[in-house]
Amino acid sequence: MLLIARNLSVCVEDKEIVHDTNISIDKGELHIIMGPNGSGKSTLLAAIMGLPYTRVCSGTILFDGIDITSMPSYERAKLGIGLAHQNPPEIKGVKFNEIAKAIVKRCGCSDYSMMARILKVDNLLHRDLFVGFSGGEKKRAELFLVMLQSPKLALLDEPDSGVDIESVENIANAIDYLISRNSSIILVTHTGLITNKLSRIDRVHIMVHGKIVYSGYPDEVLPIIMKFGYSKGLEVLRRR
Repeated sequence: MLLIARNLSVCVEDKEIVHDTNISIDKGELHIIMGPNGSGKSTLLAAIMGLPYTRVCSGTILFDGIDITSMPSYERAKLGIGLAHQNPPEIKGVKFNEIAKAIVKRCGCSDYSMMARILKVDNLLHRDLFVGFSGGEKKRAELFLVMLQSPKLALLDEPDSGVDIESVENIANAIDYLISRNSSIILVTHTGLITNKLSRIDRVHIMVHGKIVYSGYPDEVLPIIMKFGYSKGLEVLRRR
Protein backbone atom coordinates (compact mmCIF):
# COMPACT_ATOMS: atom_id res chain seq x y z
CA MET A 1 0.00 0.00 0.00
CA LEU A 2 1.20 3.52 -0.77
CA LEU A 3 -0.64 5.16 2.15
CA ILE A 4 -1.95 3.61 5.34
CA ALA A 5 -3.63 5.72 8.04
CA ARG A 6 -4.25 3.40 10.98
CA ASN A 7 -6.51 4.16 13.96
CA LEU A 8 -5.98 7.85 13.25
CA SER A 9 -7.37 10.53 15.53
CA VAL A 10 -6.68 14.18 14.69
CA CYS A 11 -7.02 17.24 16.92
CA VAL A 12 -7.33 20.90 15.97
CA GLU A 13 -6.37 23.01 18.98
CA ASP A 14 -7.93 21.05 21.86
CA LYS A 15 -10.78 19.45 19.95
CA GLU A 16 -10.64 16.00 18.40
CA ILE A 17 -12.07 16.26 14.89
CA VAL A 18 -11.16 12.88 13.37
CA HIS A 19 -11.75 9.78 15.47
CA ASP A 20 -10.02 6.39 15.18
CA THR A 21 -10.19 6.36 11.38
CA ASN A 22 -8.60 3.89 8.98
CA ILE A 23 -7.92 4.37 5.28
CA SER A 24 -5.42 2.87 2.86
CA ILE A 25 -4.75 3.49 -0.81
CA ASP A 26 -2.48 1.71 -3.27
CA LYS A 27 -0.45 3.11 -6.14
CA GLY A 28 -2.51 4.42 -9.05
CA GLU A 29 -5.84 4.29 -7.19
CA LEU A 30 -8.53 6.96 -6.88
CA HIS A 31 -10.49 7.04 -3.64
CA ILE A 32 -13.42 9.35 -2.94
CA ILE A 33 -14.30 10.56 0.57
CA MET A 34 -17.84 11.87 0.89
CA GLY A 35 -19.80 13.12 3.86
CA PRO A 36 -21.85 15.96 5.32
CA ASN A 37 -20.31 19.36 6.00
CA GLY A 38 -18.25 19.37 9.19
CA SER A 39 -17.62 15.62 9.17
CA GLY A 40 -13.81 15.95 9.28
CA LYS A 41 -12.99 15.28 5.62
CA SER A 42 -10.75 18.32 5.12
CA THR A 43 -9.09 17.80 8.50
CA LEU A 44 -8.20 14.24 7.52
CA LEU A 45 -6.48 15.47 4.34
CA ALA A 46 -4.69 18.22 6.28
CA ALA A 47 -3.38 15.65 8.77
CA ILE A 48 -2.09 13.39 5.99
CA MET A 49 -0.31 16.43 4.52
CA GLY A 50 0.97 17.39 7.98
CA LEU A 51 -0.41 20.92 8.05
CA PRO A 52 0.69 22.57 11.32
CA TYR A 53 -2.80 23.44 12.59
CA THR A 54 -3.53 19.71 12.94
CA ARG A 55 -2.09 17.32 15.50
CA VAL A 56 -2.26 13.53 15.42
CA CYS A 57 -3.68 12.59 18.83
CA SER A 58 -3.27 8.87 18.23
CA GLY A 59 -2.65 6.41 15.44
CA THR A 60 -0.08 6.32 12.64
CA ILE A 61 0.34 7.43 9.03
CA LEU A 62 2.60 5.36 6.80
CA PHE A 63 3.59 6.54 3.32
CA ASP A 64 5.55 4.31 0.96
CA GLY A 65 6.65 2.26 3.97
CA ILE A 66 7.82 5.31 5.96
CA ASP A 67 6.20 6.48 9.20
CA ILE A 68 5.34 10.13 8.50
CA THR A 69 3.09 10.66 11.54
CA SER A 70 5.35 13.35 13.04
CA MET A 71 7.05 14.50 9.85
CA PRO A 72 6.69 18.19 8.84
CA SER A 73 4.65 18.96 5.73
CA TYR A 74 7.63 20.05 3.60
CA GLU A 75 9.27 16.65 4.15
CA ARG A 76 6.04 14.91 3.13
CA ALA A 77 5.98 17.04 0.00
CA LYS A 78 9.52 15.88 -0.82
CA LEU A 79 8.34 12.27 -0.50
CA GLY A 80 5.64 12.95 -3.09
CA ILE A 81 2.46 14.12 -1.32
CA GLY A 82 0.64 17.14 -2.74
CA LEU A 83 -2.46 18.95 -1.45
CA ALA A 84 -4.89 21.08 -3.44
CA HIS A 85 -6.56 23.34 -0.88
CA GLN A 86 -10.27 23.99 -0.82
CA ASN A 87 -9.81 27.79 -0.62
CA PRO A 88 -6.29 28.82 -1.70
CA PRO A 89 -5.37 32.36 -0.55
CA GLU A 90 -4.77 35.27 -2.90
CA ILE A 91 -1.07 36.16 -3.14
CA LYS A 92 -0.50 39.67 -4.46
CA GLY A 93 2.78 40.47 -6.18
CA VAL A 94 3.58 36.85 -7.01
CA LYS A 95 2.84 35.77 -10.57
CA PHE A 96 1.16 32.44 -11.19
CA ASN A 97 3.70 31.53 -13.90
CA GLU A 98 6.63 32.29 -11.56
CA ILE A 99 5.37 29.74 -9.04
CA ALA A 100 4.60 27.23 -11.79
CA LYS A 101 8.11 27.56 -13.29
CA ALA A 102 9.73 27.21 -9.86
CA ILE A 103 7.82 23.94 -9.30
CA VAL A 104 8.84 22.66 -12.73
CA LYS A 105 12.49 23.50 -12.00
CA ARG A 106 12.38 21.64 -8.68
CA CYS A 107 10.25 18.66 -9.73
CA GLY A 108 11.30 18.27 -13.35
CA CYS A 109 7.80 18.04 -14.78
CA SER A 110 7.87 17.53 -18.56
CA ASP A 111 4.13 17.92 -19.22
CA TYR A 112 3.68 21.61 -18.38
CA SER A 113 1.97 22.53 -21.67
CA MET A 114 -0.27 19.46 -21.69
CA MET A 115 -1.45 20.09 -18.12
CA ALA A 116 -2.06 23.77 -18.83
CA ARG A 117 -4.24 22.82 -21.80
CA ILE A 118 -6.20 20.21 -19.87
CA LEU A 119 -7.02 22.67 -17.09
CA LYS A 120 -7.31 25.73 -19.37
CA VAL A 121 -5.07 27.95 -17.23
CA ASP A 122 -2.98 29.56 -20.00
CA ASN A 123 -4.88 32.85 -19.73
CA LEU A 124 -4.26 32.99 -15.96
CA LEU A 125 -0.51 32.48 -15.89
CA HIS A 126 0.40 36.17 -16.25
CA ARG A 127 -1.77 37.19 -13.26
CA ASP A 128 -1.00 37.44 -9.55
CA LEU A 129 -1.60 34.04 -7.97
CA PHE A 130 -5.33 33.51 -7.26
CA VAL A 131 -5.97 37.28 -7.15
CA GLY A 132 -9.40 37.98 -8.60
CA PHE A 133 -9.78 34.39 -9.81
CA SER A 134 -13.28 32.96 -10.00
CA GLY A 135 -14.12 29.83 -8.01
CA GLY A 136 -13.48 27.58 -11.00
CA GLU A 137 -10.26 29.38 -11.92
CA LYS A 138 -8.93 28.98 -8.38
CA LYS A 139 -9.64 25.25 -8.33
CA ARG A 140 -8.10 24.70 -11.77
CA ALA A 141 -5.02 26.78 -10.94
CA GLU A 142 -4.50 25.03 -7.60
CA LEU A 143 -4.80 21.60 -9.20
CA PHE A 144 -2.37 22.66 -11.94
CA LEU A 145 0.28 23.48 -9.32
CA VAL A 146 -0.24 20.09 -7.67
CA MET A 147 -0.02 18.29 -11.02
CA LEU A 148 3.30 19.99 -11.79
CA GLN A 149 4.73 18.29 -8.69
CA SER A 150 4.13 14.86 -10.30
CA PRO A 151 2.85 13.64 -6.91
CA LYS A 152 2.82 10.03 -5.84
CA LEU A 153 -0.29 10.98 -3.83
CA ALA A 154 -2.52 13.97 -4.58
CA LEU A 155 -4.96 15.11 -1.90
CA LEU A 156 -7.80 17.09 -3.49
CA ASP A 157 -10.09 19.00 -1.14
CA GLU A 158 -13.50 19.59 -2.74
CA PRO A 159 -12.28 20.46 -6.25
CA ASP A 160 -15.90 20.46 -7.47
CA SER A 161 -17.32 22.91 -4.92
CA GLY A 162 -18.35 26.36 -6.14
CA VAL A 163 -17.25 25.80 -9.74
CA ASP A 164 -19.02 25.90 -13.10
CA ILE A 165 -19.84 22.80 -15.13
CA GLU A 166 -17.00 23.38 -17.62
CA SER A 167 -14.46 23.62 -14.79
CA VAL A 168 -15.75 20.34 -13.32
CA GLU A 169 -15.13 18.72 -16.72
CA ASN A 170 -11.60 20.19 -16.89
CA ILE A 171 -10.81 19.05 -13.34
CA ALA A 172 -12.13 15.55 -14.00
CA ASN A 173 -9.98 15.31 -17.14
CA ALA A 174 -6.94 16.40 -15.12
CA ILE A 175 -7.65 13.78 -12.46
CA ASP A 176 -7.96 11.07 -15.12
CA TYR A 177 -4.62 12.25 -16.53
CA LEU A 178 -2.93 12.02 -13.12
CA ILE A 179 -4.27 8.51 -12.62
CA SER A 180 -3.01 7.50 -16.07
CA ARG A 181 0.48 8.53 -14.87
CA ASN A 182 0.12 6.21 -11.83
CA SER A 183 -0.45 8.93 -9.23
CA SER A 184 -2.79 8.01 -6.40
CA ILE A 185 -5.58 10.40 -5.45
CA ILE A 186 -7.78 10.95 -2.41
CA LEU A 187 -10.57 13.29 -3.41
CA VAL A 188 -12.91 14.86 -0.88
CA THR A 189 -16.35 15.93 -2.13
CA HIS A 190 -19.51 17.02 -0.37
CA THR A 191 -21.85 17.14 -3.35
CA GLY A 192 -20.46 14.21 -5.34
CA LEU A 193 -20.91 16.33 -8.48
CA ILE A 194 -17.59 15.27 -9.97
CA THR A 195 -18.02 11.52 -9.48
CA ASN A 196 -20.00 10.93 -12.67
CA LYS A 197 -17.35 12.77 -14.72
CA LEU A 198 -14.45 10.51 -13.73
CA SER A 199 -13.52 7.54 -15.89
CA ARG A 200 -12.54 5.39 -12.92
CA ILE A 201 -13.05 5.32 -9.14
CA ASP A 202 -11.63 2.51 -7.03
CA ARG A 203 -13.29 3.05 -3.63
CA VAL A 204 -15.78 5.38 -1.98
CA HIS A 205 -15.63 6.15 1.75
CA ILE A 206 -18.42 7.81 3.72
CA MET A 207 -17.28 9.98 6.62
CA VAL A 208 -19.68 11.09 9.35
CA HIS A 209 -18.94 12.75 12.71
CA GLY A 210 -15.19 12.47 12.21
CA LYS A 211 -14.99 8.82 11.25
CA ILE A 212 -15.12 6.74 8.09
CA VAL A 213 -18.22 4.66 8.71
CA TYR A 214 -18.65 2.90 5.39
CA SER A 215 -16.38 1.96 2.46
CA GLY A 216 -17.37 0.25 -0.76
CA TYR A 217 -17.15 0.15 -4.51
CA PRO A 218 -18.54 3.12 -6.47
CA ASP A 219 -21.29 1.15 -8.23
CA GLU A 220 -22.56 0.06 -4.82
CA VAL A 221 -22.24 3.31 -2.87
CA LEU A 222 -22.71 6.28 -5.19
CA PRO A 223 -26.23 5.57 -6.55
CA ILE A 224 -27.56 5.08 -3.01
CA ILE A 225 -25.93 8.18 -1.52
CA MET A 226 -26.90 10.38 -4.46
CA LYS A 227 -30.50 9.17 -4.27
CA PHE A 228 -31.10 9.11 -0.51
CA GLY A 229 -28.45 11.40 0.98
CA TYR A 230 -26.08 10.46 3.77
CA SER A 231 -28.34 9.49 6.70
CA LYS A 232 -30.91 7.45 4.77
CA GLY A 233 -28.29 6.24 2.30
CA LEU A 234 -26.15 4.74 5.05
CA GLU A 235 -29.18 2.93 6.44
CA VAL A 236 -29.84 1.41 3.03
CA LEU A 237 -26.21 0.41 2.49
CA ARG A 238 -25.92 -1.21 5.91
CA ARG A 239 -29.05 -3.28 5.35
CA ARG A 240 -27.57 -4.80 2.21
